[in-house]
Amino acid sequence: MNTKLYKKVHTLAIELLKAADEENDQRFEQFYAELKAICYDNEADEIMNHPVQWETLGDFTEDGEEALAFYQKALDYAQAIDAKDYAASTSYAMASILQEAGDNERALELAKLAHNMASEGPDAELRKEIKALLNKFK
Repeated sequence: MNTKLYKKVHTLAIELLKAADEENDQRFEQFYAELKAICYDNEADEIMNHPVQWETLGDFTEDGEEALAFYQKALDYAQAIDAKDYAASTSYAMASILQEAGDNERALELAKLAHNMASEGPDAELRKEIKALLNKFK
């Protein structure tokens, strides 16, 4: 992954969190628009396009359907580059949204995908969260 891109996305995520904590909608929208522009500007660039930007955009998108679309882009790119950690976290995020919306069939499918992808990764906390989500379907 391009280090410059990662740093920019990380910085924007921090600024978005600060703006949300301060309930500063104007700043939040400004940083959100900047992140969204980065995603679309990089979408056709094989080097600069990366799942982290789309997953981060999904994380800060309030509309569930729109967030799912961004997460789907992240998942597609993660699978294309065999980035199991990003595929796991993105699948988990999508499964959580779908489970809350009552679409348990699709949620379970994505939760299982997240479980399979995370089982090979180092993120024990993510595995724990995925397992808790899977337990909701029992």
